[in-house]
Parts: sequence; C-alpha cells; structure tokens
Amino acid sequence: MPQMFVNLPVTDLDRAKAFYEAVGFRINPLFTDHNAACVVVEDGHNYFMIHTREFFQTMTSLPIGDPAVNPSAAITIFLDSREAVDAAAAAGVAAGGGEPGPPSDYGFMYQRPLTDPDGNVVDFGWMDPVAAEQGPEAFATQQG
Repeated sequence: MPQMFVNLPVTDLDRAKAFYEAVGFRINPLFTDHNAACVVVEDGHNYFMIHTREFFQTMTSLPIGDPAVNPSAAITIFLDSREAVDAAAAAGVAAGGGEPGPPSDYGFMYQRPLTDPDGNVVDFGWMDPVAAEQGPEAFATQQG
C-alpha cells in the first residue's frame, strides 16, 4: 500500500509537536530533528512532516504563505466515532489549536473544523460505515 506524507511548515516546532501529540498522534524520533518532525497518523500509511518554516523554504523557490490567513489545503482525518472526533477537536483546542466554525452534521457524516497553532487546517471527521462503503443513500435507507 502506498504511504502518504503531508508536509507542513510551522513557526514553532516544539509547539506543533505538542499539538499533534495532543490530538492522538505520535512523533517518530527516528525522523525528527531540529528542522522537522515526523508525525505518525497511521503507522505504515499516513504521516505529517512538520518543518520549521526556514527548512520548509529549502524545498521550494516559491514563497511560503501564512495558512492562518490564506489556507491552501485542508486535511481531514476520519476517526472511528463521533465521540473520538469531539475528543480530538477538544484536545486540539486545549493544545493551542483553533476551531474556526461549528461542527457539520450530515447524519451519515460528522466533521469538526480544527486548525493547528499555525493555522494549518486539520479537521476531524466520522462517517457511518454503511455510508462509507455504499454511499450516503444507503445510510438514509438504513435509517428509514
């Protein structure tokens, strides 16, 4: 299975590491130094690489924007329950993140908007397993 690494610039690496640990992820010390940290979302599959802005700038000749002002990506991580989504969002806010809007509840899908302390959008969501496998109409039929 392919692995995915999402690279994000941050202004304070230690603060960002604490935030991502607070929402339930772990830092892989083998790929962490003073320039960057590897955040394990799902071992063997999904990771964030959080980089100091200075180090991130070495990877591109384009200027790095401020995600708190002009977000250019939104990442949503789906969890196993609505309660897990609420817990992750609460932990993220307690760790210095922001909740830029109210939860979205579509019945078959529930999402909580969250930003890390730098403004990178890292939402959490849950989807009913029937809807995830067969589409939202299957969820509606199940409820009917």
